[in-house]
Amino acid sequence: MRNAYTAHKTLIDPARPSAQLWRLGFGVAIVVAIYYALGFAYFNLLAKLVAQGEWSAFSREISQGSTPRGMIALLGSFGIIVIALALVLRSLHRRGISTLIGPLPRATRDFFRTGVALSALGFLLWLLPEPEAMTTTPNLPTLRWLALLPLTLPLLFLQISAEELGFRGYLQSQLAARFAHPAIWLVLPSLLFGMLHFDPTTQGENAPWFVLVAALFGLAAADLTARSGTLGPALALHFAINIGAILIAAPQGTLNGLALGLYPFALDDVSARAVWLPYDLMVLFCSWLTARLAIGR
Repeated sequence: MRNAYTAHKTLIDPARPSAQLWRLGFGVAIVVAIYYALGFAYFNLLAKLVAQGEWSAFSREISQGSTPRGMIALLGSFGIIVIALALVLRSLHRRGISTLIGPLPRATRDFFRTGVALSALGFLLWLLPEPEAMTTTPNLPTLRWLALLPLTLPLLFLQISAEELGFRGYLQSQLAARFAHPAIWLVLPSLLFGMLHFDPTTQGENAPWFVLVAALFGLAAADLTARSGTLGPALALHFAINIGAILIAAPQGTLNGLALGLYPFALDDVSARAVWLPYDLMVLFCSWLTARLAIGR
């Protein structure tokens, strides 16, 4: 296992001079504080930009992700995390945010190789017959959906980049610089990533299963990052999965404002779990294998 992760040294070495656990804990706390402070300013600015009396409705659209403008505003807020990480890394760890990505030419090559391979996998999955319970109904008109793509794709990439920089970049590299055993720096950030997807208000009894899927995704992305020594494959995997879940087809009720189609169930639909859970796990496993083949590790 450790031989498979030899390339991870590229991401670990910049973290070694500041690998103390107190720095990591303090850094995470500062990132959270900056996110809330700048987030308050960001959403107050949005409130000033909408027409008087519209903020109440717009804020619900943002929290539920139920309309295009709500989802666009929500995705844009992830830029705050990138700003916070850059500030913490420079001030507390004396390293640049680029050190979370790895050598840029190699990371870019890994990203595009993985992206092409996952696109081919997605096409193959599209050709397969889908369960009736996964049949979608139209949401956004096709022309409007296409017109929004030049804006939504970069914002979606911003969202997944913020999460990958935070979990597979910052947390994983700092923990790996402190602890040699992969079980620690693979599992801990993945569990935290999974727990942050716990939302019983909208997910109901399905909430623990969403935590499981998110944590397993975190493990897959962490493994790819350690094998490649760059954040490229994890970024491509996350981007491909979120394109499918946010832009192509989404459940009813939440985070569906930019989706082309809607599944015939909501996130809290217990009866649909027997269909979407195995499907999501199968797609994740196949995507992870495909990404490993793409990077040759």
